[in-house]
Amino acid sequence: MRKRTKARELVLQLLYQADVSGVTATDLADDFFAMNAADEDLSVKTFAAALSRDISSHLAELDGKISECATNWQIERMATVDRNVLRLATFELLFRPDIPPKVAINEAVDLAKKFGDLESGKFVNGILDKINKTKGAAAPEK
Repeated sequence: MRKRTKARELVLQLLYQADVSGVTATDLADDFFAMNAADEDLSVKTFAAALSRDISSHLAELDGKISECATNWQIERMATVDRNVLRLATFELLFRPDIPPKVAINEAVDLAKKFGDLESGKFVNGILDKINKTKGAAAPEK
């Protein structure tokens, strides 16, 4: 497994844990990475920690963009895995110009297929495609 793919998987697991427990990902991060990434390459831990921190700091904005593009879906009613995959990929689409949109979307769809249900990949792909097409119209400032 590629290093960034592994890092994204760890971030998804951390976001999921934070979402389910009601504790922020920032508060859980140190213990989470100590228990779940102890044997990982330093670059995996560094990328995952930075990504989780940045997602946490933009959570309301990410949820707003997802809600705007998820027609007929309320973000709090989405499956927890799908919601957090969308948060991760939406952050990469909006705030990480160094990550090509195609990569962010493909990685998210793969995560959704691996950790979500049978329809998660299609659901995530549809929403991220819409976010990607509309991001230039109202892209947030860094």
